Amino acid sequence: MKRPFLLIAIVLLLDQLLKVYIKLTMTIGQEFPMIGDWAIIHFTENNGMAFGFQFAGEWGKLALSIFRILAVIAITIYLYLLTRKKVPFGPVFGISMVLAGALGNIIDSAFYGILFSNSSYHTVASFLPEAGGYASFLHGKVVDMFYFPLLMLQQSEAPAWIPDFIFGSDGYFIFFRPVFNIADAAISTGVIWLLLFERRFLSGL
Repeated sequence: MKRPFLLIAIVLLLDQLLKVYIKLTMTIGQEFPMIGDWAIIHFTENNGMAFGFQFAGEWGKLALSIFRILAVIAITIYLYLLTRKKVPFGPVFGISMVLAGALGNIIDSAFYGILFSNSSYHTVASFLPEAGGYASFLHGKVVDMFYFPLLMLQQSEAPAWIPDFIFGSDGYFIFFRPVFNIADAAISTGVIWLLLFERRFLSGL
């Protein structure tokens, strides 16, 4: 159980350190380039799912948070049982990454609303504000920061054969448009690893 625990701890530590740094030093929408115009740190927050996707309203947010907690409990129990059976590390790695990512975003949802003041386009958040946090337990926002617009195409300049529905409301097709965090990347890595390299394990479930 030591290796999966260590992996989860490392992912969580990196995820939370970066999120707290972004939250306490940047305003919403603030950004700076990492590698030219196609690798950017861009601070945004979301109320919903991974990669900035949204979930309906406050009740939807609460339902999503509760579902995440139940899912994490189930995955934790399953991971523990796998390690007891001495399953090869490949499947354990994939499931550990999914669990680490889920935990990372649950921490935001559960505690950031209590621990931080609200971030805005003009003000940086503070830690443990005297007036209290910006939201109640399980209603915090998830901090996102990685933005990779690898390809940008303006609708007015696009060939006629490209369908209009691929363009956003801003008139651009951007690949990759969603802004995400380390936790989201960990979940994606775990899922892709399982699908590509652990199909024999998955077929036995």
